[in-house]
Amino acid sequence: MYREILSRLGEDPSRDGLVATPGRVGKVDGLPDQGLPEDPAKILRGALFDVDYDEMVIVKDIEMFSLCEHHMLPFFGKVHVAYIPRAR
Repeated sequence: MYREILSRLGEDPSRDGLVATPGRVGKVDGLPDQGLPEDPAKILRGALFDVDYDEMVIVKDIEMFSLCEHHMLPFFGKVHVAYIPRAR
C-alpha cells in the first residue's frame, strides 16, 4: 500500500532512500492508538506508593501521542498532572 502511495506521489519506491520506507511506516502505523487496549486502573495501581505527606505533587512534560478518531490524524504534545496524595 505505501509503495503505491509513493508511486502515486511521483516517487520511485525502489530509490535507495525510499526502499525501507513502507516497512518504517508500517511500524509507526500502530503507535498513535497503541494504548487503547491498556487498562488504566492496572497501570495506576502499579504507581501507588505509601507516603506520609499531603503536599501537591506535579508531574510535568509527559509526552502524549494520540489519534483523532474523526480525522484519522495524529496529534501530540505534553501534558501536566497535579494531585494531592492521601496516604498513597
